[in-house]
Amino acid sequence: MQGDSHRPAAASGAPILELSGVSKSFDSYPHRVVALEGIDLRIDKGEFVTLVGPSGCGKSTLFNIVAGLLDADAGGTVGFGGMSQSARDLLGKVSFMPQRDLLLPWRRVIDNVILPLEVEGMGRAEARKTAAALFPEFGLSGFERHYPHQLSGGMRQRVALMRTFCFERPLVLLDEPFGALDAMTRTLMQRWLLDIWQRHKRTILFITHDVDEAIFLGDRVVVMTARPGCIKLSMDIRLERPRNPRITTSTEFQSVKKALLEAIEEESMKSFLAEK
Repeated sequence: MQGDSHRPAAASGAPILELSGVSKSFDSYPHRVVALEGIDLRIDKGEFVTLVGPSGCGKSTLFNIVAGLLDADAGGTVGFGGMSQSARDLLGKVSFMPQRDLLLPWRRVIDNVILPLEVEGMGRAEARKTAAALFPEFGLSGFERHYPHQLSGGMRQRVALMRTFCFERPLVLLDEPFGALDAMTRTLMQRWLLDIWQRHKRTILFITHDVDEAIFLGDRVVVMTARPGCIKLSMDIRLERPRNPRITTSTEFQSVKKALLEAIEEESMKSFLAEK
């Protein structure tokens, strides 16, 4: 496999995000559910890290902790920008796009995009001017005054991603943003996202159930275990960038995919047996 000049060195300064021994439990009658247990994860500036694992392994719980929406249990630490953080400290410090686009149907596209800027106190006229400059880059020129219901699924996701990127934070969390799209649109969106990422130099943590997507996008693929979720495997993906879709048929790609599938299938079986 070939190296990647974009990939930052792990030792180059403080990481954007560092989790150490992070756990999360929920009280659920008649017993307590342990969603995460002893998560250790480091993400460096500029990395594109993809996260995969069996259904119910705690991926979304982990995202909610990093986004500041949930407190982790006592005992673990969450470091952001080199400093230990609580959930209250983290809230508003990352950009977070959930699985659904959550566009407001009564607002035009441009006014959906500027929501994070308005929340931060920017006036509407200035926010629209700031957002308008992004429309050509996101392939949405001419759609500024459309309503969400007038857009295709892929276009709605681009609007949601533009809104996420407008909220300028050093870490972007994307929770299966392409999961509901058809295969062709999904492939196009993956290529487009890589282009946007390389131009904006953001750090991304991306949840997906699609192993091909995880490999194609990521500098590194992190595999979680069955519940209680912890990190089973962290694999560097040293495929050359920029990535051409044809790389998915290469021997190098298939070798990585085989190793990841074996790890994921083992955990999926554990999940299946636990539910019986």
